[in-house]
Order: sequence, then C-alpha cells, then structure tokens
Amino acid sequence: MAGGGVDVAAAEEEPGDGVGSVLSDGGSVEAIIRKGGVGADPTYLDHDCSTHNFTANSPFQLDRTTLLSSLASNATGNTHFYNATADTAYGLFMCRGDVNRTDCHQCVVNATQRISAECRSSKEAVIWYDECMLRYSNRSFFSTVDTNPNVGLLNTGNVSDQTNFMSLLFKTINETADEAAKGDLGEKKYATKEANISGFQSLYCLAQCTADLSAEDCRRCLSGVIGDFNWCCTGKQGGRVLYPSCNARYELYPFYHTETPPTTPTPPAILPPANSAGSRAKSGISSGTIVAIVVPISVAVLLFIVGVIFLSRRRRKKYDSAPEGKSASEITTVESLQFDFGTIEAATNKFSAENKLGEGGFGEVYKGTLQSGQEIAVKRLSQGSGQGALEFKNEVVVVAKLQHRNLVRLSGFCLQGEEKILVYEYVPNKSLDYILFDPEKQRQLDWTKRYKIIGGIARGIQYLHEDSRPRIIHRDLKASNVLLDGDMNPKISDFGMAKIFGVDQTHGNTSRIAWKLWKDGEPLELLDPTLRESYTPNEVMRCIHIGLLCVQEDPEERPTMASIVLMLDSYSVTLPTPTQPAFFSNMPKDFQFDQSASKLPPMSVNEMSISDTIPR
Repeated sequence: MAGGGVDVAAAEEEPGDGVGSVLSDGGSVEAIIRKGGVGADPTYLDHDCSTHNFTANSPFQLDRTTLLSSLASNATGNTHFYNATADTAYGLFMCRGDVNRTDCHQCVVNATQRISAECRSSKEAVIWYDECMLRYSNRSFFSTVDTNPNVGLLNTGNVSDQTNFMSLLFKTINETADEAAKGDLGEKKYATKEANISGFQSLYCLAQCTADLSAEDCRRCLSGVIGDFNWCCTGKQGGRVLYPSCNARYELYPFYHTETPPTTPTPPAILPPANSAGSRAKSGISSGTIVAIVVPISVAVLLFIVGVIFLSRRRRKKYDSAPEGKSASEITTVESLQFDFGTIEAATNKFSAENKLGEGGFGEVYKGTLQSGQEIAVKRLSQGSGQGALEFKNEVVVVAKLQHRNLVRLSGFCLQGEEKILVYEYVPNKSLDYILFDPEKQRQLDWTKRYKIIGGIARGIQYLHEDSRPRIIHRDLKASNVLLDGDMNPKISDFGMAKIFGVDQTHGNTSRIAWKLWKDGEPLELLDPTLRESYTPNEVMRCIHIGLLCVQEDPEERPTMASIVLMLDSYSVTLPTPTQPAFFSNMPKDFQFDQSASKLPPMSVNEMSISDTIPR
C-alpha cells in the first residue's frame, strides 16, 4: 500500500491474530519524504472494512453519506476530534495532536473520500493516516474502547542493544501514555516524550486516544497498544500500533511537531562598572556588589515560599485522599466496573443450567446477555476466597487494566453478600481443551491453526510477565484456560486469579514430560495422528524443543517469554540443547499414541541447528 509519497509495503500477516496486520513503515526515510507544508497530501497508512455489508440504496447508505459529509465539514474548526450521528450511522475523526487545522481538514476530507471508495458497502470501517484517523459504524461506539481491527507498522532498521533499548522504550512509552490519559472527558488526550539513549541518540514517543474516552479507558487502551509493540516491533528502530480508539508510536527521530516553548527572559549579566570610582556609594560598596548580594537572597526567599505552598498543598491532598491510599480516579474505575447483582441474575437467567459453560478450580462459568444485547461470560467464584470486599475490588481493578489481544478482557465484577462474581468478554469457541481432546472437533485445528495458537499464547504470557503493570504470573496455564474466539485466536483466561482469589501459590506441579522420545531421536512420535497431513516438521520440532527448554531443572536455564516469542517467530535463532526436565518419569504405555495410527513418513529431522551454547 502506498500514499502521500511514502511506500508502505505490506509484510506477512502476524501469526497469532487474524485481525491485526504488521506493515513495514518508511522509518527515517519518512521524515525526509513526508510533506509537512500547508495543503500537503496526508500520508495514508491502512484501512479496514467489515464484511457486514448494506444493500444498495438502503437507508444506511444515505445516512453514511450524510455522516461523512458532516465529519468533513466539521474538520475546519480548531478541533482535533469530532463525533457525529446521522440517524443509523455513527462516526468520528481524530487528528494527531500536533497537526495544524489546515492539514487536519485535508486529512479528514481525504479519509472520507477514500473510505467511501474502499469500503463501498461496509457497515463498519476505519481508516488511518499519519495525520488523522476516521471511522464509522452502524452501531454506537462512542466512549468505548475498541481494540479491533488493529495494525502494526515497523521501521525495518534494527537497534544494536535490543535488551536495553526495549527496556527504555517501555519505560518511556508508558510514561507518555500516562500523560496522554490525563485530562477531563472531551479534552485532547495526546502526549509526546523524548528520552536520551546516548549522547548522540534520542528516543521519541507519542501516544493518543480519542477524546471521548475517560482517563481510565484511555490508559487501558494504550496498555493494549504498548503490549502489542512486542508483537510488531521488538528490536526495531521505530514502530507504531494503531487501534480504532488509540495509538502509539516511537522512532529515533522527531516525527512530530513540538510547540516552541515561551522563552524565559534572561536576566541581565552583572557587568563590572565602566568607572568603578564613580559608581561606588558612600559606604564604599559598588552597585554591582549590592546586586550580587540581593539577587541570591531574593531567589532563596522565593524558593522558600514556593516550597511552603507545595508542602501545604501536598499535606492537604494527603488528608483529602481516598481511604486505603486509593486515588479518586481509581475509585471511579471501581465504580465503573461494578455490576448490580440483579443485572447479572437477569443476564444469566438466574444462573440457569442451560447457560452454564463449564466449571473450573475457581468456580462456575455462565453465559449471559445484557439488556443491550452484549454477550458476557460470568464466573461465579466459589466461597473459598479469604479476601475482604475492598481487597477483592482492588485486585479486580488491577487485572481489569491488563489489555492484550491474547488475554480475555475482564469487564467488571459484582459483590452481593458472600457472592463474588467476575464478568468477562464472551469468547464463542469455548476452551482449547474442548476442541483439542474431542475426536471429532480436534480436526478443526490443523497444524497451521495450532501453531498460530501457540504463538498467541506465548505473546499473551510475555505481556503478563514483562509488559503488564504489575507483572502477573499466571500459575495455572493449561488448555482449559485458553479460550478461542471466532477466528480461533487464543485468549488466555484466569490470569490474575491468584491475586483476585487470594491464593498464595508459589509453585506448581508438572507430572511427566515427553523427554524419552527426544533422547531417543523420535520426538515426532509425540505428534497428534490427526495432524499427519498438515504438519510442518520444522515447526513441530521447534515447538517440542522450546517446550523442553521451558521445563529444565535449573530455572536459570529456562528461556524468558521474550526469548520464546523470538524463537517461534524467527528460524535464524539457534536453540540451545535442553537438559533433563525437573519432573521426568518414563511415559507409561497407555499415554503413548497407537503406533499404527501415528506412524509418520520418513523425514529428515536436521532442519534446524542445535547448539550447546548456554542460554541467557
């Protein structure tokens, strides 16, 4: 795809998500090519059209035309955000926070024209330019966080010190996101930040949300975007992730315009008098000396006054703060997450057996439908939690802020007496074990889909381990805790349950590993017989190899999740030789696949290089 004179070449779609895509960005070349003058053509990035179409000459088509015209005409004002409704059509635009009024208008006009042409009969669509974003739908999406569809763009140049760079990036981009989320509803939610990499190199970051989001929802949206930097841009000199509700970007060059700060008048220098004899007072002290004495004293007094005011305000704020040290914004978050028990009962038909989806270690799960038509999954926790109501609420708030494409979204909670209920997004294809261990349903998952699921799980756990705030250790990852959406993309559930449920679990148990087959040079005997026609030997071997690296007896030899994601995505990474697992026993005969069913055609297993180098 190309636009605005910048070549944006489409790369291979990211395995692990059927919605998002990764594109190569023009990188530093864009800074040279991109036009920045008045009336310049906006830089097109990407668009997405839904597959739900309207019929020609339908009422929605007329409403969409009216809506897009309204958006274009209202982009002439001094605003970076505008939303509008035309009967059955809803839409908005958002210009980048530093774009001037003329360029904003030009971008929105181009966006309305292109989205009409590209998405001729789509009921929903979104289009991204460097300077603006525009979207419309047949449903009201205002003031809600939408993370799909999404796009990742990257600068193809690599950084030299990847570990330290990514650490600095996540620190800086999170600070930028915190700043962008500040402000009241309707205000511009945009921020930029610069960080020094070395004496000769700087990092530039930008984050922005649509102005109709609350501060909490903006930060939640940006957390998902930042988590996706691992998906698109690890080790790259630049990258960005675009959601319909927010976006973030970083580069090694200043890609945004900064307002020139007002200059502080420089105090006049104290110069020695031209005629020292004539400028002395009767006391014999020169005027320059007097100034040199008075100015520092005046500054010290001023600083003292400012300090007193600051401390008094801080003290007053401390006494006015919410109980348990929670800020007002966090209390608002708690209230916005809380569901009424009657609402949950109505949604689940009083927890009827017909609505029951399953039962796990922490409680029963029911399908529910809210009055708005939104489908939800309701986890009714068992009565074993030792937490009080306040602790439970606080932990729910923490987990609800964790956002990633491969995590099930926690939408809220309900407290009623001894009842503790969690409300999640509904994921239609149930859990991985439901399909994987059913002789008929397992055929729905060929090797390509399974490898995509493996990659998605790895990215979700990487986000929990390294990029979420606070970091979360799942402690109970298994097939029944991996849900599958409509496109068979994995979404990890029950993360953070140890915190919410008050469980102090410091270790887990592993029964036995397929180690003997590896040592005997027959790891592919472990392969599910249903995959005989679809598997890729190199990928299967790599997954088994990585799995064995993860269960080595010495924890220091086990790879980090970032390393695992890299191993899955790049065949150029050399894998170290695994050592014996911590919990190893010979596989019993009744666990092995029937040899007649699992016999595979002859093949070479030397498709990857194996090294004895020490990991980490």
